[in-house]
Amino acid sequence: MVYAIVKAGGRQEKVSVGDVIVVDRVPGEIGDTVDLTPLMLVDGESITTGAKDLAKVSVKAEIVADAKGPKISIVKYKNKTGYRKRMGHRQKLSRLKITGIDNG
Repeated sequence: MVYAIVKAGGRQEKVSVGDVIVVDRVPGEIGDTVDLTPLMLVDGESITTGAKDLAKVSVKAEIVADAKGPKISIVKYKNKTGYRKRMGHRQKLSRLKITGIDNG
């Protein structure tokens, strides 16, 4: 089984070919190809972690869809002053489908 640990959206994700992952919004249109930065590659018994060896490895993904995360409510309140503030936030996300892991 071949899989890679990639850096995507400020986090590390374990991916193999055919996986669909959700990461922070990636610039590009739906259907575009994105290259992800590999941090480690496991190919059967061999494990690749060296920077020189990982420079040859490429992990390609396709943008499947844009999405939004769950609504987060933010409430600020100060007692006895009448100060109340309500805000909300929904993180912009992208769904990526891993199309290939090339060992170089």
